Amino acid sequence: MSNRLKDEKSPYLLQHKDNPVEWYPWCDEAFTKAKKEDKPIFLSIGYSTCHWCHVMAHESFEDAGVAELLNLGFVCIKVDREERPDIDAVYMSVCQAVTGQGGWPLTIIMTPKQKPFFAGTYFPKERYYGRPGLVDILSEVLVLWKDRREDLMKDGEEITALINNQCTLREKPLKDRLSEKEIFHKAYHIFVKQFDPVWGGFGGAPKFPSPHNLLFLMRYAQAEHEPEALRMAEITLNAMADGGIHDHIGGGFSRYSTDEQWLVPHFEKMLYDNALLLLAYTDAYQITGKEKYRDVALHTADYILRELTDWQGGFYCGQDADSEGVEGKYYVFTQDEVISVLGEDDGKEFCRQYGITKEGNFEGKSIPNRLHQEQTEDVLKGTANSNKVREEQAAAENCLDRLYQYRISRTSLHKDDKILLSWNAWTILALARAGALLREKRYLEAAKRAQEFIEERMNGKDGRLYLRFRDGEAAHQGMLEDYGVYALALLELYRADFRVEYLSNAIHRAKQMLQFFEDDQAGGYFINAADAEQLIARPKEMYDGAIPSGNSVAFMVLQRLAALTGEVSWQEAARRQMAYCVRQIQEYPAGLSFALLAMTEAVCPHRELVCAVNGEVSEEMRRQLERLPRYGIDLLVKTKENADALTECAPFTSEYPLPKEGVLYYLCEDGACQAPVRELNFI
Repeated sequence: MSNRLKDEKSPYLLQHKDNPVEWYPWCDEAFTKAKKEDKPIFLSIGYSTCHWCHVMAHESFEDAGVAELLNLGFVCIKVDREERPDIDAVYMSVCQAVTGQGGWPLTIIMTPKQKPFFAGTYFPKERYYGRPGLVDILSEVLVLWKDRREDLMKDGEEITALINNQCTLREKPLKDRLSEKEIFHKAYHIFVKQFDPVWGGFGGAPKFPSPHNLLFLMRYAQAEHEPEALRMAEITLNAMADGGIHDHIGGGFSRYSTDEQWLVPHFEKMLYDNALLLLAYTDAYQITGKEKYRDVALHTADYILRELTDWQGGFYCGQDADSEGVEGKYYVFTQDEVISVLGEDDGKEFCRQYGITKEGNFEGKSIPNRLHQEQTEDVLKGTANSNKVREEQAAAENCLDRLYQYRISRTSLHKDDKILLSWNAWTILALARAGALLREKRYLEAAKRAQEFIEERMNGKDGRLYLRFRDGEAAHQGMLEDYGVYALALLELYRADFRVEYLSNAIHRAKQMLQFFEDDQAGGYFINAADAEQLIARPKEMYDGAIPSGNSVAFMVLQRLAALTGEVSWQEAARRQMAYCVRQIQEYPAGLSFALLAMTEAVCPHRELVCAVNGEVSEEMRRQLERLPRYGIDLLVKTKENADALTECAPFTSEYPLPKEGVLYYLCEDGACQAPVRELNFI
């Protein structure tokens, strides 16, 4: 018999609808029941592609004995962290404060007033190698709830006060305040100390891609003329591209690597990782011109379009690590399997090139990889254009395609088909940039279609954004990341297509971001809106984790709007956010690499280019503009048709006359404007 999750849309909640546990979604009914029956609340937070969430579900939540204990003593609530990042942020901060670490599944036990007194992550059903068992924990809590209730209530009050203090923390007095330039250098030197010179990445295993760190290093290399920063980024990009974390057969990247070589991944694939990695490889291609980065970017974008794209235009969340209950089963091969698909000669050669051995590198089977294949500089740059190289590439692509077709017929992957606005916005941004820089119109068209989907399906009658869409329903009030990343994506679409509607919409969404999320007392931006459901705390996140934080993104949006529009109001908003970020960033700036990227827009040499065009923008002009750096220069295009609309967005452009024919380029740099010219040969 199904529980109360049966009517939800979240794939994660629906995975638990047939548990014997009497789950509730997060709702007033659950808290009312807990108060009425005088029971503590058992809160479990996870997501549908989480391996350890599956393990805990199979071990405990599908077990009749555990379910009986939970149902008798607790009111049980399930939350999809991707649908309710505000709830997840509050209780993850509790777990980190109490235990010193976090992760999913997140396990919280709290009072009916939502005040937590126990926190942890995965627990086995029974005690296992020193890790307490869930049954023991639940039994002990019930005893304490009966005999020492006051102690638990006091713990809940103290933890809640601690979290609220963290959320509302104002500026801390600092003895030695660093300047913005000093902050850049400090962050860079932290990355240098943590860098793995052999395999790339920062720190030891497990290794996460963290593409925003690489984006910062590439930008730092350009701004500070520091080739070592670019070298660190390239070593990491090359190692990830060659490793097993990269799906050489189907494209895209897994969540993280469990080892230092990027060989053995945690096999789940997430939309946001692939969008941000697409950005990193696209930027690396523009900076270095190396064809390897272009190939990886194409492979990643094609994966998103092929396997994570909804027929209506949005993008799905990701794919599971498990197939038929076995982690990684979908991705690994034996030598005999490969030979049976490709034939004796092609099969043996493929096994040699992709490290597929009799011994295997993962539980007796092999994860395809190219970590130990030597690649000369001319191959990396794509200058080894001999007939032999082209023939080998064509043969390899043919083998990869045949193995891909075999793989999808052999077993399948669960797909989380939620459409999350902020993750879609990252993907729109990445595809728009890749479409322009790689000259692949299909990517730009996919980005435009996804943006139209958001406006049509995830935009409420009140003009506010929704966080999630699934199965015909948009739900949950949009949060800081939704508005911030979407505004950034709209600015990237404008840069790729020059439609003023994108710029105007970006300004509109940024105004909503200020209205609903800015903390006008302590600075920065809250995760949830001022009129959202009130939790035990109103979280405000700064550090960039797997995804850049909403505050880092807000900084980038405001800085770009300040430069593009020339409006004092945006300049002031950008300065406020920079002041907030500078306060937060002093001690460990490497943890805020996307905020650092935004800061470079403000403090490094910066240019604005206005292109006044008589008639339509030619393809030749588009190609020239696409070659401009993505950082350090902002671009506006004025035509007779868009002049009025552009003036609404950037009033200063009203003073720029249209030429009688052709194009006039107006370049300003750090507050000084040059005379207009006819040729774009000065950048």
